[in-house]
Amino acid sequence: MNEKGEETIMAFVHLHTHTEYSLLDGSNKIKEYVSRVKELGMNSAAITDHGNMYGVVEFYKTAKAADINPVIGCEIYVAPNSRFDRETSHGEDRYYHLILLAENNTGYANLMKNRTTALWKQSRRNPM
Repeated sequence: MNEKGEETIMAFVHLHTHTEYSLLDGSNKIKEYVSRVKELGMNSAAITDHGNMYGVVEFYKTAKAADINPVIGCEIYVAPNSRFDRETSHGEDRYYHLILLAENNTGYANLMKNRTTALWKQSRRNPM
């Protein structure tokens, strides 16, 4: 209730959502996710797949077509010391999760640069 005694409705936005592009972790299909967000009366939704941004173009187009504000993001991994450390020490986890969300086109460009650099460095270290 607000100060006038009127009932207010709080907006809710999912800001940590995995899709089918989060291998072994996400099962949301983008079209079904956007449809459900619309059905629930939400006006925004986010995509934050694990370590990749493969679904963001499909998500952006699908959300815009449904008049949903798309929030683009990614869940990245942060190593406590160095990404080259293979052993844990003193009970530390091997890595931590961090959600990054793009506020605008500059943020989106930064996310893309971050993911491209990370994947390039990983593939150089572990060639197939």
